[in-house]
Amino acid sequence: MKNITPIALSISLAISSFAYAEEGFRQHSAHVHGHVELNIAQDGKELLMEISAPGADVVGFEHAPNTSEQKHQLENAITTLKDVNNLFTFPASAGCVALSQSVAHTLEDGDDHHNEHDHDEHKHHDEHDHDKHDHDEHKHHDEHDHDEHDHDEHKHHDEHDHDEHSGHGEFNIEYSYTCSNISALKNIETQWFKHFSNTKSITVNWLSPDGKISVVELGKGDKTISR
Repeated sequence: MKNITPIALSISLAISSFAYAEEGFRQHSAHVHGHVELNIAQDGKELLMEISAPGADVVGFEHAPNTSEQKHQLENAITTLKDVNNLFTFPASAGCVALSQSVAHTLEDGDDHHNEHDHDEHKHHDEHDHDKHDHDEHKHHDEHDHDEHDHDEHKHHDEHDHDEHSGHGEFNIEYSYTCSNISALKNIETQWFKHFSNTKSITVNWLSPDGKISVVELGKGDKTISR
């Protein structure tokens, strides 16, 4: 599970409050192909940027890579996202320097998890058979329970596999900076559309130190985020 930073939590709380206060505000929290969410928060001289993007926007698919080409696409995307200088440019007067970056995604391969799950269950069956199936008079009853148990497990596996393979893989990226003159940070330039052309729009929620949120909608061709 992804750790929630204090600033990330403050963004969520502020956005929730703002959503209730402003009837016209609409937060795009649902997973929508072609749409990216960007949260920006200031805390003293610290600046945090969080991006949530569908896998389809970043690599063109939302499952574990199945081919060498898809693996290469995923590796390239992660390399691009890990470079803090690729996606955002700050005014020189703000004196912003990158502190850390984090790139996570949910394009996981469900097969490994499924195999481990199966191994544990088979081990449990073997131990259960050894310990409990010693009396012939209970043989029929045990076989009947075993069949029902297998049927239930098979159904559970089918549902579990379906859930895993029907999920929407996405990317979650965090960048943190320290800015020596953060008051000069009035706008930020983004190159997201240049690197990830599948994205059609970006919703930016910019939380200022006084708790106010500026909501900016960017479309293809837009580069400047202003608050």
